[in-house]
Amino acid sequence: MVGQGVLRECLLDRDVERVLAIGRSASGKQHEKLDERVLGDLTDLSPVAPALPDYDACFFCLGVSAAGMTEAAYRRITYDLTMAVARTLAASSPTMTFIYVSGTGTDSTARGRSMWARVKGETENALLELPFKASYMFRPGFIQPLHGIVSKTKLYRAIYAVLGPLYPLLNGLMPSYVTTTERVGRAMLRVAKHGAPKKLLENRDINALGAADAPAQSPP
Repeated sequence: MVGQGVLRECLLDRDVERVLAIGRSASGKQHEKLDERVLGDLTDLSPVAPALPDYDACFFCLGVSAAGMTEAAYRRITYDLTMAVARTLAASSPTMTFIYVSGTGTDSTARGRSMWARVKGETENALLELPFKASYMFRPGFIQPLHGIVSKTKLYRAIYAVLGPLYPLLNGLMPSYVTTTERVGRAMLRVAKHGAPKKLLENRDINALGAADAPAQSPP
């Protein structure tokens, strides 16, 4: 869902010349500056390796819900897959800015009781040690999908169906824990262009960055 949001903002932003979207399934989007590749094994980027050095930033939005998963299974996707991609990019594109979508409540000590928070924290820590030009960890809270964007996770779709109408109330009562796909996407673009004052960006930071002056947009 976050990937759909930042892809939309990239395609609208005049400053973005090209977008290489790599995923497990097609987005269904078509645009003159979009190059989309569907890979069966995302740990192997060799099919797109020649193009990687041409890009200035990676927005890593892939992830799964930990609900019903063992720690080993969750780790394979959240840590192992993420690090396989990130190490490949760090080797081929050290001047790249790497932005990772984590979540509110991530445990930077990687020693807490919450399984998902530990694994996310360990992943963040490992990413920050890689030799990128810069790395930033995004920790959004509740994300309202906008512009027809829909989560691919059945559980999340059910949650959004219930809480979506309450978004204005939640945003008013808990602004530090609520954001939108548009704000997250715009914040990621802003950080890729201009950097940020800290590496760990919580929901409040994301909203501040995403609510800044909107980028000049190309016709949709």
